[in-house]
Amino acid sequence: MNDYPQLQMLIDGESVSSSMADTIAVINPATEETLGMLPCATTAHLDQALSSSARAFQHWRQLPAEERGELLHKVARLLIERISHISRVLCLEQGKSIKEAAAELRYAADIFSYCAEEGKRTYGRIIPARTPGHRQMVFKHPIGPSLGLSPWNFPGLVPSRKIAMALAAGCTCILKASEETPATAILIVQACHDAGIPPGVVNLVFGDPPTISSYLMDSEIIRKVSFTGSIPVGKHLARLAANRLQRCTLELGGHAPVIVMDDADPVRAARTAAGGKFYRNAGQVCVAPTRFFVQEGIYREFSQALAEIAQSMKVGDGRDQTTDMGPLANGRRIEAMERFVDDARRRGASVLTGGHRIGEKGYFWAPTVLTDVSNDAQIMNEEPFGPLAPIVPFTRLDDVLAEANRLPHGLAAYAFTDSMNRAAQIAEGLDVGVVAFNHVTAAWPETPFGGVKESGDGREGGPEGLEAFLVTRYVSEAATA
Repeated sequence: MNDYPQLQMLIDGESVSSSMADTIAVINPATEETLGMLPCATTAHLDQALSSSARAFQHWRQLPAEERGELLHKVARLLIERISHISRVLCLEQGKSIKEAAAELRYAADIFSYCAEEGKRTYGRIIPARTPGHRQMVFKHPIGPSLGLSPWNFPGLVPSRKIAMALAAGCTCILKASEETPATAILIVQACHDAGIPPGVVNLVFGDPPTISSYLMDSEIIRKVSFTGSIPVGKHLARLAANRLQRCTLELGGHAPVIVMDDADPVRAARTAAGGKFYRNAGQVCVAPTRFFVQEGIYREFSQALAEIAQSMKVGDGRDQTTDMGPLANGRRIEAMERFVDDARRRGASVLTGGHRIGEKGYFWAPTVLTDVSNDAQIMNEEPFGPLAPIVPFTRLDDVLAEANRLPHGLAAYAFTDSMNRAAQIAEGLDVGVVAFNHVTAAWPETPFGGVKESGDGREGGPEGLEAFLVTRYVSEAATA
């Protein structure tokens, strides 16, 4: 695989691929071929990452925000210059189409550019004093070395968000990226080093996730943890963080409801929803439109339109420029799709299209549309994380809002309506962190992103994302006599 780089960790500015370390095979999900062997960190590697992160923090925090911003802008420019190569690597190890991989990397570069500027706006304030001759001031300071834990589904975007937000605030970052999609993170961290970011400011390690997270979080050096992943793991990390009162940002799972009102154009709504449900990473997205609630008047028309779009999609190797949807990330996702579809069928659902694996080589699944899905079906209660679209009719808005809020998830939600009054009711009635109307884009670098209930705590992106890496210090001065 000429496009695929050597797999290595990056610690204190140096490449680490110790022969003493255990290794993990990285698999191409489109072909099931081994792309490379990934070295895993030993405790000695983790200690080196911790010590270099602590040492680099003392220097990095003192750099003016303007200088840190210039370096982050350089990272963004390097990612754009290298986008052709990195997007091919991302496609090889994650499976999404080459077009989508390139779009993700443009987004990643945009995150670095945004953070380069937002880091200059860590404003404090002056509080009017009660006593003459006193000054009361509030300052924002970086919280300290941070730990970023990122998943396999967005190997360019999520690591970039963890790194850029931390660095813009003046923190250092140890990134533990996914072992299933490591090369994209390696190339992003390499871009940070090539841009001139000092050794130790960004470290990259791999290995057994529970072992690495518990070892690093047990260190008094780590003051901030940012995790994107499943709800059970997020809860476990929150318990670990409590031991040292480390601040946590937890962006966890979702099960996004989609409410389609009868005043919306059903065909246009179906076309838009398909972009988030199928075309975007085969539905392997925490904010993917998932539970479709369609008002009875347009239920059949919407369902048929979505099924026709799904049937027309080309599923294949993401390196093919004509591919609409690539493979699922691994065999576990195929098994999950089979389980969800079989359960829905047993409970009376109809499969309008899809519902099966494609071929025997690679983890390909047909885009699937299910109708008349029972409320107790697993897919209506568990996040499918794949290209399955269950559709349920509803009559009253109040009833569908109650159903949308029934689950403990509260990350994103979508609605289609031409009525401002209905939009206001829906926005007020949904218990989620993100609501989008008539489109399916849940986040930009400058907007806050995160969930409520069991979908997480804290926000990434926007000023709120930077604030998570800052502590507030109050300083009071009295004039000397």
